Amino acid sequence: MAIRNIIKDGDEILHKKSRPVEQFDEKLGQLLDDMRDTMKDAEGAGLAAVQVGILRRVCVIDVGDGVIELVNPQIVEISGEEEDLEGCLSFPGVWGLVTRPETVKVMAKNRHGNNIMVKGTGLKARALCHEIDHMNGVVFKSFISRFLNEKEVERYNRRKKKGGK
Repeated sequence: MAIRNIIKDGDEILHKKSRPVEQFDEKLGQLLDDMRDTMKDAEGAGLAAVQVGILRRVCVIDVGDGVIELVNPQIVEISGEEEDLEGCLSFPGVWGLVTRPETVKVMAKNRHGNNIMVKGTGLKARALCHEIDHMNGVVFKSFISRFLNEKEVERYNRRKKKGGK
């Protein structure tokens, strides 16, 4: 396993559309392992392959209930709407309020090419949408309704912990 460099804001690759994975092999497994380690090292909730310079439809997500690996994911169902705080490993220090679906259902393949279905609500739904957007060359900054500075982020998180919005 290896920690890969995360592509940062300003690199045009972040705005390019990723290609579907066609080969389910050791190389894909290595990419997924490296992405998992890179995401954990950076203390992120998700990472798309484009963020490590690979234009393939691959991402990993971990919002506290274990790592989910998605290959060629597609959102097949959405419901509800929720505005919440969002950031991105490719945009360090940038935070903002983004409206996303409250619940999503995603069809994908696992590292072996088997079909899987993942349902997410709240943070998991947000992470799924965020990473799939990356694969489509779309970054979260284009959805921000209001940017927040560091002090506002701290206040927002304190309010959320106390059960407020």
